[in-house]
Amino acid sequence: MLLVSCGGNDAQGPGGPGGWPGMSRQATSVEVSEVTTSSISDQVRSFGTIRAQDVVTIIPQVSNRITRIYADLGDTVRQGQLLARIHDVPFRDALEQAEAQLRQARASLVRDSTAFDRQQQLFERGASSPSELDNARSAYESSRAQYESARAARTQSSENLENTEIRSPVNGVVLTRMIAEGDLATTGNPAFEVANLVGFETRLFLPMQDWESVSVGLPVTMRLSNRDEVAANGVISRISPQLNPSTGLGEVVVSLTGATRSVRQGVLVDSRITLRTHENTVVIPRSAMLEQVETYIEPETNTVEIRRKYSAFVAVGDTVARQRELDLGLEQGERVEVLAGLEPGEKLITTGHRNLSDRDRIRIAGQARPGTREQQLEDGPPEAENPSAEGQERTGERPQRGEGSESSGQRSQRSQ
Repeated sequence: MLLVSCGGNDAQGPGGPGGWPGMSRQATSVEVSEVTTSSISDQVRSFGTIRAQDVVTIIPQVSNRITRIYADLGDTVRQGQLLARIHDVPFRDALEQAEAQLRQARASLVRDSTAFDRQQQLFERGASSPSELDNARSAYESSRAQYESARAARTQSSENLENTEIRSPVNGVVLTRMIAEGDLATTGNPAFEVANLVGFETRLFLPMQDWESVSVGLPVTMRLSNRDEVAANGVISRISPQLNPSTGLGEVVVSLTGATRSVRQGVLVDSRITLRTHENTVVIPRSAMLEQVETYIEPETNTVEIRRKYSAFVAVGDTVARQRELDLGLEQGERVEVLAGLEPGEKLITTGHRNLSDRDRIRIAGQARPGTREQQLEDGPPEAENPSAEGQERTGERPQRGEGSESSGQRSQRSQ
């Protein structure tokens, strides 16, 4: 009691200047978590759009009116499956005409071929002149040319008739349908777009530093832009050998090796390329660190250099905070690897550390306060909890002293 009432600013008490710790600076309430080890990866992050590895544009090969549609947007189709039909009557008539011309040309070829063989035999026996042989040969060559032309025309007519049925050239999904029943299908204008089901991919465009650090075969994890869970996995399959001269970015193609149902054509994904991974290393949240930035000017070159130092606080004995200088390693989002400065099992101060200094007193939030002498000193000077009881003790002392005085008087009377 005397120490509290008489202690001044020059007195050195158990917790600092001023005598009692609670009179100089109160203990800071903090939250702690145990330092643990885990894995952390060095990653390159970029955004890209999911697309099919092959998107096939189907264009009609003949022009006429669309009579029937058999596939619509989002339908899964097989190779050779009928998607639409074009009015085919003119093409059937053209095929029949081509076949008739082919039969006529074949008959002329047979006739002229026979005539040429006869003239050749007569010429060998001397019964025919050279001019007659030449005329027969010329007629045969002309008939053969007409036959070949008629056969080609017949083939073209047959192909045109087949092209009145628009079919899928691949197994895939219909991405776009640009025609409807009654429309005029024209050559050169797309009718369908079908995504080949051989797989999905995404194309990333990275700055030069990241583009140089990636390589074919590195694993990639993908998340939807508004979700945290992994939606797809993939690997880098192709890397552009040059940067885009207009943007300065390098193209990287990622082929998906596995995906959930939420991954579809055109979905925007957050792609993270894993460059390297460290296992069983100390990892702490970035929010538990303190950063100190110093500006250093080189006298000789007069250049400015920014130096950064990182530190964190740990709880020692649940009552004292100690500051530790950190040597950092990999960084992954809000997680940071600590190479030196912390050991597994230590109590890392995660909340309330920004107002601390080395060796400051702390109180861990949610922890029962111990009834030790140090805690009593921290709580301040003791006070009388029951003044009436204290008065009774003092009044009880007086009769004892009175009894002693009365006994002395009695002894003096007896002596007299």
